Amino acid sequence: MTAPVFVVEHFDAGGEGRYVLDGPEGRHAVSVKRLDPGEELVLTDGAGRWADCVVLETEGKDRLIVRMDAVREEAPEEPRITVVQALPKGDRGELAVETMTETGVDAIVPWSASRCITQWKGERGLKALGKWRATAREAGKQSRRVRFPEVADAATTKQVAALLAEADLAAVLHEEGSEPLATAQLPAAGHIVLVVGPEGGVSPDELAAFAAAGAKPYRLGRSVLRTSTAGTAAAALLLGRTGRWS
Repeated sequence: MTAPVFVVEHFDAGGEGRYVLDGPEGRHAVSVKRLDPGEELVLTDGAGRWADCVVLETEGKDRLIVRMDAVREEAPEEPRITVVQALPKGDRGELAVETMTETGVDAIVPWSASRCITQWKGERGLKALGKWRATAREAGKQSRRVRFPEVADAATTKQVAALLAEADLAAVLHEEGSEPLATAQLPAAGHIVLVVGPEGGVSPDELAAFAAAGAKPYRLGRSVLRTSTAGTAAAALLLGRTGRWS
């Protein structure tokens, strides 16, 4: 089993490479994971920097003393994959973020599509965005990632179109797409942006705006997936085809 991952804000170790993990992460390591001296763990800032560590001792219920090896950095993977995710109902948004993070997506952009039943406004929107970001962090730890996906602020259709215009491959999942995503010409590097519409589908006006930005509609398969699972399935297909899973 791979070593568990814990998130830190800095890598400032004391003498002899001793590092103190405390606070919520220390409590999780001591009281939930119940790590003992001699066991291994990984510390990361979630932005690519990480270090292998070995537990030296525990103190109380929320403090862990570890020996930290050299801090290393994982380079961003190529091609970068961003999923524009239309806002689902209820907690299906967190489900989408969780599974896309575990799969390996690099960035997630919440999208307020016209046919979304859920709309993020005011304090409610900020709370929902916070949940998505917390989910990405926890799923990143669970899946042993050291570079967690970025969860952007909610985007409008105009902002999504601007993102698509700069992509090396701009794709919109749509059941009426003439070409399957499985045969799309993929870039070896650069940026892939994939749009997942809401349960009600991408509207004609949105499709037109995305087409004007250079995006093409692609179908994923014979069945129509829910918005909360389509992005994960499509990302898995792309990660396999680009060689990032090899």
